Amino acid sequence: MRRATYSIGLRTRFRGLCQRDGMLIEGEAGWGEFSPFWEYDAVESRAWWAAAREAADLPFPDPVRSSIPVNVTVPATTPERAHAIVIGSGGCRTAKVKVAEPGQDLAAEQARLEAVRDALGPHGKIRIDANGGWDLDEAIRRLPLLDRAAHGLEYAEQPCAAVDDLATLRRRGDVPIAADESIRRAEDPYEVARREAADVVVLKVQPLGGVRAALRIAEQIGLPVVVSSALETSVGIAAGVALAAALPELSHACGLATVHLFHDDVADVPLLPTAGELDVRRVAPSPDRLAALAAPAELVQRWERRLADVTGSPS
Repeated sequence: MRRATYSIGLRTRFRGLCQRDGMLIEGEAGWGEFSPFWEYDAVESRAWWAAAREAADLPFPDPVRSSIPVNVTVPATTPERAHAIVIGSGGCRTAKVKVAEPGQDLAAEQARLEAVRDALGPHGKIRIDANGGWDLDEAIRRLPLLDRAAHGLEYAEQPCAAVDDLATLRRRGDVPIAADESIRRAEDPYEVARREAADVVVLKVQPLGGVRAALRIAEQIGLPVVVSSALETSVGIAAGVALAAALPELSHACGLATVHLFHDDVADVPLLPTAGELDVRRVAPSPDRLAALAAPAELVQRWERRLADVTGSPS
């Protein structure tokens, strides 16, 4: 199995990162991506490896649509930069705006949402993502204010970490709730549905172990699904697109337009939106791009050691 390790700079600091790195693998069906974040241990990273192997070894499920509507992702940046990101998003009519950034206050979040609303216009949709960064009291305080700044939020993604808090917030507030970490990092991804703690679930292919595993959750959980990325190259995004393309119903824009956050990509023709949508297609990295974006030797060795830890076999 051919492997290639990449390292690509990010245009804006995102999730605390300025650089994204990972491993691409080639199998009989094509290419897969293995890029768990470094804070994830070997046990949690095994699902990411299973997803990479599935993408490399098996055809994707048959699609029921040929393109996927997507949102533009806006990092916790300045209002001016947020406005420019939306304008340059390739026609996206939905924006996901990061909030609950350490060191930023409510006023910064409100200004960012106002800038995004100005860029989208009155008919675009805005959702926020707090990555579980608030406790219940803070979420109860902030959500109405951010809803007002955005002139209406489509939903708030993972405002609190605990499912109990999501359920309480959903009962007490007017902003719909989406669950992300409560699905992909939970021992029981169905708890949010049983507890009526979310209106929408966010599914990510790598953390859930592959397209087929995510499809099973989508089929059984009984809630609308948004497919999102794990900050991947176009190779990894293609697996997310395959999941979104195979869903029987897709009522929301998906969070798969994140390649624009990278300075470069491993594909000659990256998966970037046109008129707010991504084409459903496989992606193969270009040899020239792989060479240009190859990780330094010490980082390659680190990824090889990590893979050995995850698979339990020498690299």
